[in-house]
Amino acid sequence: MEYVEPIRNKKQIDAIKKYLAGKNLRDYLLFVLGINSGLRISDLLSLKINDVREKDRIVLREKKTGKTKDFPLSDTCKKAIQQYLANIDHQSNWLFKSKKGDRPISRIQAYRIINRAARSINIKDAIGTHTLRKTFGYWAYKNGVDVTKIQKLLNHSAPSVTLAYLGITKEELDNVYINLNL
Repeated sequence: MEYVEPIRNKKQIDAIKKYLAGKNLRDYLLFVLGINSGLRISDLLSLKINDVREKDRIVLREKKTGKTKDFPLSDTCKKAIQQYLANIDHQSNWLFKSKKGDRPISRIQAYRIINRAARSINIKDAIGTHTLRKTFGYWAYKNGVDVTKIQKLLNHSAPSVTLAYLGITKEELDNVYINLNL
């Protein structure tokens, strides 16, 4: 599996959202929910319509850890969910239904969706489904959320693991010394 990066540029996030919203609301919701929840792709793809319809929170059991994850939905997520649900037929239980039968899209298809969107706006970095989770953590960190809180949200074993995971660069750490000037 290729090592992927978070999306570190808000304009790129907005451009991907615009691209996906214009192509397919399911794919747009996958991106929006992914970058705003920090869920692993396996947990995103296992969501059912009833997990999100008219809900303020998502509650699920993580496939990887077996732990219960319970978190509120942001207004951005709620809007994307409402928009998507208003435009689909409700023949399936799956939130991210495949066009190939009554099942969710595959991890590979999710990768293709995210990667194609990133390439369409000229992102050259390695991008994949895990980029969504990393982007959530990165922007939480950039918005001043304590790394130990992000560690807990992502179920990491130590803050150092979280910092490495977020791809905090040497340059960003050096800027602390340069800009502090007490």
